[in-house]
Amino acid sequence: MTGSRIKPDDKTYTLADLLAVMARLRDPETGCPWDVKQSFESIAPYTIEEAYEVADAIERGDMNGLKDELGDLLLQVVYHAQLADETGAFAFGDVADAITRKMIRRHPHVFEDPTRRDEFLGSGLWEQIKAEEKAGRGEATDATSILTDVPVGMPGLTRAAKLQKRAADVGFDWSDVGLIIEKVEEELAELKDAIAHNEPQERIADEFGDVAFVLANVARHLQVDPESALRGTCNKFIRRFQHIETALAAEGRTPKDADLEEMEALWNAAKLAEKAAKQDQDASCGDSE
Repeated sequence: MTGSRIKPDDKTYTLADLLAVMARLRDPETGCPWDVKQSFESIAPYTIEEAYEVADAIERGDMNGLKDELGDLLLQVVYHAQLADETGAFAFGDVADAITRKMIRRHPHVFEDPTRRDEFLGSGLWEQIKAEEKAGRGEATDATSILTDVPVGMPGLTRAAKLQKRAADVGFDWSDVGLIIEKVEEELAELKDAIAHNEPQERIADEFGDVAFVLANVARHLQVDPESALRGTCNKFIRRFQHIETALAAEGRTPKDADLEEMEALWNAAKLAEKAAKQDQDASCGDSE
């Protein structure tokens, strides 16, 4: 690629072009000053953010958006690989090679012995292969805890559910979701007690964490992704609050000009409108059948 202006419509770019662009951006003398000063640590938050934006596009069913967001996420992989290449640690080709080998190795029922395909799910073969990989890397497979390699950087609810699943895999789990609901009520009571007795903020935060942790366990038992469910609720909150803003704006006002009672009435109106729209949609689907 040259230093001349690149016109996006001139060609269909490839992964090789993206790698070249990234190398150019990181050139100490001719690259972008912002890109040149970045590090693994400074880029990591963007990597996490882009993964969430991919999930958001999927939830919205936005395929054009998903295409763009996947590109942004791919750029993050390319960025980290470029940083590693500059230190001589590894290059993008090594990343592609490693993940391809891993997928082939972890799917012997597809690439080696198709007769094992039906028995793969629930066979424990995936976990066995992962343990063998650890042993091959010289990592201890009999670590002091089965929870040690659950990433600390995961979103809290996702990490909670993953920790609980690891424990459940060895039999440490509730037998019924109803028992977990009772535990939620117990933890809520402890949180209420801490608040009522004006306990230190650290204690209140600890009790709140217990409530969130148990709720993640409820989600796991109900086969609900807690992060996705919470994102959905956040989107619902945005819709309803924006209804409040729109209704007030029609009168030349903002939420600051209204009291809580008025805003709650508008909130409830938004809920009723959503419910009516859902009923109409369900009725329409029924008619089409």
